[in-house]
Amino acid sequence: MTVDNKRILLIVEDDPGLQKQLKWSFNAYQTIIAGNRADAITALRRHMPSVVTLDLGLPPDPANASEGFETLKEILQLAPSTKVIIVTGNDDRDNAIKAVAMGAYDFYQKPIDSDVLTLIIERAFQLNELQKAYSSLQQANPEPLSGIITACKKMLDLSRMIEKIAPTNATTLLLGESGTGKEVLAKALHGLSGRSGKPFVAVNCAAIPENLLESELFGYEKGAFTGASQQTKGKIEYADKGTFFLDEIGDLPFALQSKLLRFLQERVVERLGGRQGIPIDVRIICATHQDLQTLIDEGKFRGDLYYRISEITINIPPLRERDGDAIIIATALLKRFCTVHNKQIKGFSDAAIAAIENYAWPGNIRELENKINRAVIMTEDAFISDGDLELRRQTDSAMPFNLKAVRESAETAAIKRALVVSHNNISNAAKLLGVTRPTLYSLFEKYGIQVNG
Repeated sequence: MTVDNKRILLIVEDDPGLQKQLKWSFNAYQTIIAGNRADAITALRRHMPSVVTLDLGLPPDPANASEGFETLKEILQLAPSTKVIIVTGNDDRDNAIKAVAMGAYDFYQKPIDSDVLTLIIERAFQLNELQKAYSSLQQANPEPLSGIITACKKMLDLSRMIEKIAPTNATTLLLGESGTGKEVLAKALHGLSGRSGKPFVAVNCAAIPENLLESELFGYEKGAFTGASQQTKGKIEYADKGTFFLDEIGDLPFALQSKLLRFLQERVVERLGGRQGIPIDVRIICATHQDLQTLIDEGKFRGDLYYRISEITINIPPLRERDGDAIIIATALLKRFCTVHNKQIKGFSDAAIAAIENYAWPGNIRELENKINRAVIMTEDAFISDGDLELRRQTDSAMPFNLKAVRESAETAAIKRALVVSHNNISNAAKLLGVTRPTLYSLFEKYGIQVNG
């Protein structure tokens, strides 16, 4: 917040002499002075400053930092984005480090050098402005579909595809590894359709014993089998006028596949033990992590059923192929789990961000959810660390931000790929890369690439 075009700086300091010195030193800002915890919180609520300098030694006992810690804790609870700079005595480094662990932005030790402290304050203001700009950008570019968090072009294109398909009644097949969010996309298809106010019913074929699955899907009449004491509707019937989601259809028993195919063709169900067909108006969405064509070749899945359920097929990329999405999704999950567990965590450490970006995520978003949830529960710090995430070390490094490093990484990968394709033939590799042999030899030397054979 600014007053008269000046950024507001809250100075929490009980020494009158230092108050005057700091106010005079920081006349480029709109400085607000508070001498104790109560005044500091009142000023915070009234002016909402982006940056606060806080002396831990506040009254009633300046020799005890507990009042300062309580002030810091309250500031961060009321204004989590505020940057708090701790000002401590020369022999109070341990308390300063503890304050930073609690969520303070930085610390500075007395005696005060106004030039150095100004640099720290200015940097805090700049970081706060960058974070506000990023937040505004996120709000200006909302999530493409409810429940889908992405900035990856693959997923944005997929989201546009979902929006086109949703209003139709086309039977849709979602393909993707476990944990990629197939049910989330199925619900998005339902939510954007004209059936959104009607039931969305999901059945996981892999989770129900084979001998129970037929009755679960199609229902049964009283007396149809031992224990069938009353007429019971099947899940397909409950989805009438809405959407029926058949997850892990690759696990559907072969004997049931013909009955499902007949339903898809006629849109009529017949309960076990029944003699009368029941018309059902339902949109069908199927999903699997398996390769259905391989199952067809092995005689485990009907080809005619496959063609019926795949009027439109959507391939969902795994998290490792969604450039930049892991940290975006992790940040959203962090906010969600902090609310669930009533925790005040400000974000991820640099090492944790690198670990998230560098990990292959074999379990995809489901694994990411579990890791973030555990880290939120277990951490006692203001930032999630790489240790909190308990991720196995990967051999590949995360994409660097430095453009020179990015270029070197890309050129090295391209050269190695060209050598593989050309079977280490230097002339052919140079042609593939569009460079001369001398240039390629120079690149070998530059990047320390050894050529065998």
